[in-house]
Amino acid sequence: MQKNTKFLKFFLFLILSLSLSSFIEASKKPNVILIYGDDVGYGDLGVLGAKKIPTPNLDKLAAQGLVFTDGHSPAATCSASRFTMLTGQLAHRKKIRILGISAPLSISLEDYTLAHVFQDAGYKTAVIGKWHLGLGSPGVKTDWNGIVKPGPLEIGFDYSFLLPNTNDRVPCVYLENHQVVNLDPNDPIYLSKKVDPRSTEYPNGRTHPEAMTYYPNSHGHNHSVINGIGRIGTMYGGTQALWNDETMADEFVIRTEMFITSHLKENKEQPFFLYFSSQDIHVPRVPHPRFRGKSELGYRGDAMVQLDWSTGAIMNILKNHGIDQNTMILFSSDNGPVYDDGYQDGTTVKTSREEVDNGHDGSGIYRGGKYQIYEGGTRVPFIVSWPEKIKPGFSDALVTQTDFIRSFAKMLNINLPQNAAPDSQNTIKAFLGEDPIGNTYMIEEAKGYALRHQNWKLIRMGTKGAKKNQQSTPIAAESAKYQLFNLENDVGEQRNVFTQYPEKAEVMIQILEEIFSGAGAYKVFQKLAL
Repeated sequence: MQKNTKFLKFFLFLILSLSLSSFIEASKKPNVILIYGDDVGYGDLGVLGAKKIPTPNLDKLAAQGLVFTDGHSPAATCSASRFTMLTGQLAHRKKIRILGISAPLSISLEDYTLAHVFQDAGYKTAVIGKWHLGLGSPGVKTDWNGIVKPGPLEIGFDYSFLLPNTNDRVPCVYLENHQVVNLDPNDPIYLSKKVDPRSTEYPNGRTHPEAMTYYPNSHGHNHSVINGIGRIGTMYGGTQALWNDETMADEFVIRTEMFITSHLKENKEQPFFLYFSSQDIHVPRVPHPRFRGKSELGYRGDAMVQLDWSTGAIMNILKNHGIDQNTMILFSSDNGPVYDDGYQDGTTVKTSREEVDNGHDGSGIYRGGKYQIYEGGTRVPFIVSWPEKIKPGFSDALVTQTDFIRSFAKMLNINLPQNAAPDSQNTIKAFLGEDPIGNTYMIEEAKGYALRHQNWKLIRMGTKGAKKNQQSTPIAAESAKYQLFNLENDVGEQRNVFTQYPEKAEVMIQILEEIFSGAGAYKVFQKLAL
């Protein structure tokens, strides 16, 4: 009996110890905030070489964190990068590029997302800011006057406050969880066609260009004119719910503080994951008046100053709550820079090399930008800060946002469902500064596809041949054109050495073909590593 009593005491002690250990480990889980810029290039941060745009807060974040010099977005366009970042799937698998104003939710309800990883690890999850991944069900017209779903809440987020598409597209209203904010039922919202005679009509920029008082459009941004700015798409109604372009950054920061404060009051011990998706510096660039003239450039530079302010404001919120040391902040962008992208806002000056913003090249030393498969299209600012864990400095590791889902799953001991995140790899050690190499192979998408193998980069341009021959993969199409660069001695991608290294090119073509014929990049790259 005495032995049994001793055994029982030991057993209870062991259980208590294990429970306490689990609690301690749980309490050490960092809060995670992903600050996602829009069209922010590698060279748009002071720490990465910007001379005409002051970014003291981002520079401070960089000084206390790890700055990746070879960090990438999954694609050179917004919707594609966001889709891949959240799902670990290459966007071409769902034929996603830039989604239209009435696109349904592009992420399947059966998909396992980055938000699910954090939920399963016990986190409270939220998305605040630009969405542009579609809302509603396929084949069903979205009712903007009722419940708008499915959306973020159906794919792993507990709270959402959204700019539904982009700031140059209708509807120009905020969506909180499933409903439009401040909507007047007597002024219902409709897109494309006016259904209710009570709905407000906005000027059409094509027939009334004088209505575009903020600045004129340059191509295609001239349908409904709202707040003096032409938009893509036609909208009726919702006047009381319209956003104010100049206060959008403030609104997102206010909602962020409300989310964090409310969460800490409800459950201080529970960590949170926030996807803070800024509209800056996407067009139309409408920085708040207090930021006008703060850069040596125009609207684009001033909008970047505003994004820097948003970052600093979030850092201050964390510090004021005493949680800054155990919060991981990731800062990056969905793709590289673009200048005139629909509005004559004075940003573009043509040079013999590229388009730049009044002498400022947002791509830094890299070729190309948004929409392009060259390095400037996907090599973006990439900072990871976690004061309690990560040693500050610079890393040349090859990393991509595609790997977020598998990497965080590893860090948080979450087993991914079978077939989830087929193109994501585990590079958590690189993100934490414990691995100087990162990826050996990496895939990128734009108007074409690219495979990085260390410093080698193979580009496959165009897909016309694949469209003609439905039996061919994009890589195998007869009309495919390839380029091969060695970034070790040609970081500007000026010398195509495809014909000089045919064996290297052939091996990389075969890898691309295997991935794009249906095999996930994760399995292909794992096999290559054996």
